[in-house]
Amino acid sequence: MISFLLSLSQMPGVIAAGEYSYRGDRFSYEGKLTSELARMASIMCRATTLATHMQVDMLKSLGMDYGCAPARGWMVRGEHMSVCVVGNVFCFAENASADLSRIMQHLQAQVSQQEGQLV
Repeated sequence: MISFLLSLSQMPGVIAAGEYSYRGDRFSYEGKLTSELARMASIMCRATTLATHMQVDMLKSLGMDYGCAPARGWMVRGEHMSVCVVGNVFCFAENASADLSRIMQHLQAQVSQQEGQLV
């Protein structure tokens, strides 16, 4: 996984890429973040991933499964920066210089599918 994080972190516009455990006790990263910022990023990505899975599971239980379950990831695009997450791998990218479609394709091709429970 380290070589994948390194290749992801070296894509144009990528600030950093990392991996976190669903239990929240481990993380690793490559790129231009301090260890403390990477730790906080992994916590934020883990919490958002768990919330995304919960919401998708709720929609599915209400009979509203539109092909979004199980959730594989999420993405937030801000004014200058975006966060892309697939499975338990995150990527921070600068919007001006990154190709977000290419980043997401790379993530989806390399990160195994999530099925059901995360914890």
